[in-house]
Amino acid sequence: MIIEKQDFRGWPNSYRISNGLVEAIVTSDVGPRIMRFGFTGGQNFFKEFAEQLGRSGEAAWQPRGGHRLWAAPEDRVRTYAPDNGPVAISVEGGVLEATEPVEPLTGLEKRIVVKMAAAEPRVEVVHHIRNAGSEAVELAPWALTMLTPGGVGIHGFPPRASYLEALDVSSPLVMWAYTDFTDPRWRLLRKYLVLRQDPANPVPQKIGAFNRDTWGAYLLNGEMFVKRSRAQGPIGSYPDNGCSFETFTNADFLELETLGPMTRLAPGETVTHTEHWSVHRGLHVAEWTDEELDRVLGGLTPA
Repeated sequence: MIIEKQDFRGWPNSYRISNGLVEAIVTSDVGPRIMRFGFTGGQNFFKEFAEQLGRSGEAAWQPRGGHRLWAAPEDRVRTYAPDNGPVAISVEGGVLEATEPVEPLTGLEKRIVVKMAAAEPRVEVVHHIRNAGSEAVELAPWALTMLTPGGVGIHGFPPRASYLEALDVSSPLVMWAYTDFTDPRWRLLRKYLVLRQDPANPVPQKIGAFNRDTWGAYLLNGEMFVKRSRAQGPIGSYPDNGCSFETFTNADFLELETLGPMTRLAPGETVTHTEHWSVHRGLHVAEWTDEELDRVLGGLTPA
């Protein structure tokens, strides 16, 4: 395991974590943000906004790219609290922690912990939000990964069954006011939801869903990024009408998002949300059907 300090795109205080198979880069000049993840020396699955790299100290929140931690539900003010200043980095036993100073706007302290597997292309990413304010707050941890253009996002619905086998509701499928299923980037299958990122289409699209074994994947140039999270509460405890997963796209990126349940945090209390990441090579989808995705995704995602 290697954890070394290096310059990343003009941020001199960045940290590269690698087990020889995969690598992640966390910058401490802003964030906490994980700005790179992929095979060692290979493509970066994560979006990079070139004009925002290497910069810091802006008054307003910056997209930048990479992976970040927010608090749901989305709010026009609280959600977009700037993360443009330095964060504290702690390295111990092959584990890196990046902790943001308490946000003046929200009273929240956000921390991301990266634990890389010793000999597999896998990473555990643990997200912590602490209420450092003087009053209780209600929120859900929200882990958002911005993927670089040109790929295809995939999400799996809960296990399917026939009409007589399952009369109960299995999952919500949540729309936003701008969700438009006539958009050719969408493909709704029986077992999967597919959303293609198109750099030529600037119109935003978003949808949310619930799956006890939440996961999202991104297929890009024959490689696949997969993130997984186990839902910790009932559907009704999740934000946005019961979403443990959300996906968004525009012309710049595609986002895979997992969420935890709504939690009331008293002053000093912390909520935790864990994702497991992996990357895979040599994957190609011949056609967007359930059978073909079963073949490609076999063993990579929850059944």
